Parts: sequence; structure tokens; C-alpha cells
Amino acid sequence: MKIERLSQDRIRIFLTFDDLLERGIHKDDMWREPPKLQELFMEMMDQAYTELGFEASGPLAVEVLAMPAQGMVIIVTRGKLNRSSDEHGRDDFDDADDDILDMEVTMEQSDVVMYAFRDFEDVISAAEQLKRSGLTEGGQLFSYNGKWILTLEPAGMEPPQYHGVIALLAEYGEATSVTYAMLEEYGKLIMPEYAIREICGHFSF
Repeated sequence: MKIERLSQDRIRIFLTFDDLLERGIHKDDMWREPPKLQELFMEMMDQAYTELGFEASGPLAVEVLAMPAQGMVIIVTRGKLNRSSDEHGRDDFDDADDDILDMEVTMEQSDVVMYAFRDFEDVISAAEQLKRSGLTEGGQLFSYNGKWILTLEPAGMEPPQYHGVIALLAEYGEATSVTYAMLEEYGKLIMPEYAIREICGHFSF
């Protein structure tokens, strides 16, 4: 589990599928296990407070983005509160735990596979292996936050090829918590299409 602060009232949490399995939650059944999800959310908020001093109080907006290869990205935004206090400085809320349940949850799913690479040599190696596996079309390459990020659309891939692609990417890169929307807005698009073919054509020897 990785947690980072995006702003004073906003944090991003990245959970891999291994993180979920360690807590007894399977990705296909996770939305059918409300008690486990609530326990997981409380654990995330405790860790966010310990690491970042982020206190989950008041109304919360929780955005969940499920990505097939990477895991889940959860963005928690804390709302602005207009609390009133009595002369002793106490809030009017009877129970602080009630606040954390005052939240709106939205969920999206992205099929785009994204992996980050620290060195361009790793990008080249991954592209060469993908080409050898028969994947020569598609792909975009971004530069973002000091890393190279390769994105692939899994449409048209059969399950064996899909899992093979994930295994190859994981060998040279790492799952990233960056969403495709963030890449489009804040990243630099290096190769807008046919990235695998372009990388192999220009950099393989």
C-alpha cells in the first residue's frame, strides 16, 4: 500500500492485488464484502494519518479506479467543514466515527495497462520482448515524473497473451498508481501510437 498527498485535503492510495489478497479480499468479490472493505478503508485512513497527518474527518469523496493489471487507485478528498464548537471547544458531532461514514464513493474501471520504467533501457528491453511475443501494434509512451510509462490497450488480446504481456512488463517495469487521465493532463506524450514498433525500430540493434 502506497499513500501520497496530492494537496492539503486530497490523498492518493495505491493498492496492488497482493495487498488485497493479504487482507482476504479477492478482486472479483471485493464489492460483495462490505465489512472487509470498511476494515480496509479504516486501515488506509489510519496509515494516511500516521504517514501524512491526513485526518479523515467530515464529508469525504472517495474515487476508486480499478485497473486490471496494476490494482486499485483510491483518491480521497476531504470536504470543507463549517463546524461549530461550544465554549469548551468541542465539536457538535456526537461521535467522530460517524464522520468517516459520511462519504460519497464513485468507482470506475480502466482497461488500459500501464507500467512505469526508471531507465529507457528497460523500456527497450520490454518492447523487444513484447515484439518477440507477437505484440507489434499499439502502445503509447509517456514521460511523467522522471519515469517512462508505457500504456497498452488490451482489446483483442486473448487471455494467455494478456497474462503473458503483464508478466513481461512486470519483469522490466513496475505497476504504477498514475491514472491515464493524469498522464494525459500532466505527462509528456513521447510516442502517441505504435510505441512498441517505434521503440524496436529506432533503438533495437
